[in-house]
Amino acid sequence: MEYLTIENASKSYGEKVLFENISLTISKGEKIAIIAKNGSGKSTLLKIIAGLEAVEGERAKIRLSKSIKTSFLDQEPDFDKLSTVMDVLLNSDHPSISAIRNYEDAMSSKNEEAIQDAIARMEDLKAWDTEAKIKEILYKLKLDDLDQLVGTLSGGQKKRLALAKIVIDEPDFLILDEPTNHIDIEMIEWLENYLQSSNLTLFMVTHDRYFLERVCNQIIELDKGKLWIYRGNYSEYLEKKAMRTHQDTMNYDKAKKLLAKELEWVRRQPKARGTKAKSRVDSFHKLDKHVSSISFDKVFEIDVDTVRLGKKIVEFYDASKSYGDKVLLKDFWYKFKKGERVGISGVNGSGKSTFIKLITGDERLTSGKRVIGETVAFGHYKQDGIQLMEDKRVIDVIRDYGDYIPLKKGLKLSASRLLETFMFPPEQQQVYVSQLSGGEKKRLHLLCVLMGNPNFLILDEPTNDLDVITLNVLEDYLSQFPGCLVIVSHDRFFMDKLVDHMFIFKGAGEIQDYNGTYSEWKAQSHNHQSKPKKIIEEPLNKPVEAQESTKRKLSYTEKMEMQNIEKRLEQIAKRKKEIENSFLEKDLSSEQIQSLSKELGQLNNETDEIEIKWLELAEIEG
Repeated sequence: MEYLTIENASKSYGEKVLFENISLTISKGEKIAIIAKNGSGKSTLLKIIAGLEAVEGERAKIRLSKSIKTSFLDQEPDFDKLSTVMDVLLNSDHPSISAIRNYEDAMSSKNEEAIQDAIARMEDLKAWDTEAKIKEILYKLKLDDLDQLVGTLSGGQKKRLALAKIVIDEPDFLILDEPTNHIDIEMIEWLENYLQSSNLTLFMVTHDRYFLERVCNQIIELDKGKLWIYRGNYSEYLEKKAMRTHQDTMNYDKAKKLLAKELEWVRRQPKARGTKAKSRVDSFHKLDKHVSSISFDKVFEIDVDTVRLGKKIVEFYDASKSYGDKVLLKDFWYKFKKGERVGISGVNGSGKSTFIKLITGDERLTSGKRVIGETVAFGHYKQDGIQLMEDKRVIDVIRDYGDYIPLKKGLKLSASRLLETFMFPPEQQQVYVSQLSGGEKKRLHLLCVLMGNPNFLILDEPTNDLDVITLNVLEDYLSQFPGCLVIVSHDRFFMDKLVDHMFIFKGAGEIQDYNGTYSEWKAQSHNHQSKPKKIIEEPLNKPVEAQESTKRKLSYTEKMEMQNIEKRLEQIAKRKKEIENSFLEKDLSSEQIQSLSKELGQLNNETDEIEIKWLELAEIEG
């Protein structure tokens, strides 16, 4: 069944053409992501599909099936500031949610007849189960205060509220614009599992490559106003794009040779030409335009010459930090070493950003000691950005921080060349900051930090609003960075690629120092987990009478199912440990590693599925 059809759609802003005469079909069950450079029109296309922006083109058609329910997650969700969290969640035409809203209203009115009618309606629709599901989702997304006004929520909390509403509403077709921005890794992994296992049809923009790998079955690239469709997940997209790029390279070489011949012919001709000659000249100009339009992702090497770090870099001795009763750092001891690459992970509010400010000296310790070496030059990319002058040109913004970065062997990397490396071509370097997209401004902020040529680089959520292509360029740059690197990020792929040492913030000032990547820590932590814990206690505001009327015991079959699940979880944990030990063997072939990795992924998926069933049975058992 086709959910959406787009034909000959175009969109431009002034002279800037985002896309022209593109066509696309989305069918039931497809999970599609769109990839493009910042400013190419990804979010605009999503808004056109969601009906929030008009499409252009005389022959343009957009057909969205009227028999399905569609939900759209914007990058910046907009709710009534005077509504409460509960008001937003219950504002739905879903029958069970409508029943819950009527019950809440009846309880507020204290009208006995209305309350009894509402309870009967809840029983008929089994809406108590929906209410329990709402509580589970709120627990997962850490939305605890249901009476909190939306106007007092942070940007991250609004994003989580919007996600919660979408999951609760159970749409058929879901349009997501950067769903992983502003939520921590634990929530991202929960959302990933939900989208992976559900029957939803998806169309989304995301830079999270593990998301692309594990959730999507089709990836679309928007490049120079055209759509390129790749069936499969992210790794399959990379393989197929490499093949297309190789073919383009061959075509490019052929076209260049033909162009050289045509150019030689054009130069030989006298100014007065006949019709046949004019045809050859026209063909030359078309070929010239075609060859000029072909571009390839460049792999670059930049041997930056940073100021040499001395023996003493950054050291913490018995360091603690708290705000009132809230402890963020407790009795912390650590000495940073040359060339260290540390990733920082933990739930929102556990103290990650504060820790970074303690490193740079922007915050002071409550107790203990911090020592900074004399040669340390910090570069700090802040997730809340810097104030860019809107009326300045891009090149002038960068030159305010420096004209060049020194390279080895006495070479220099100019400000203009650095901008080109990070996909600001010469013509775009002359545009004003006010003309840049949100992602382009983030990229410019990042380059301002790099232009300072730091030897201790700190990146606080650098991947938010950056496209996948920019992330690849940034990773190439950072992989060659010779100084100390500290990264706070919810992007697991980015962390795994760049860091080999983790600080895991667990809350209440506790920090786990783990020697390895995020994925290695996560796999080890998962193996050490015991039985799944019960999450949901009782549905919200459910009356005692209703609790007693629905309470029951497990049947014999259900008890046996629960025991079998527990046995299977033990078997899975044992097998995971065996796989983990196998990875330590030095003589493993690449085929064996691939096979074991695939099996480990299947075991993780199975664990997620049967734990959900275990939770359902555990709740019935009480």
